[in-house]
Amino acid sequence: MYGLHGMGMGFGFGWIIGIAVLVLIVWAIMKVVNNCHQPRKDDDRSGLDILKQRYANGEISKEEYEEMKRVIS
Repeated sequence: MYGLHGMGMGFGFGWIIGIAVLVLIVWAIMKVVNNCHQPRKDDDRSGLDILKQRYANGEISKEEYEEMKRVIS
């Protein structure tokens, strides 16, 4: 029926392929999960960079910008 080699996977080492596939699946899942938890590039900005961006966007006035800049420095 199946010959001398069990399920026809060749020399009884077919389980190695199964384990390799399982390891690849686990690795891929871990890679996706870790990428979801990586901090965004925007999070690497300093407080002064964020303050400058807020001023440039018009979110704060020049007086607020100067005061906050003084506090940060």
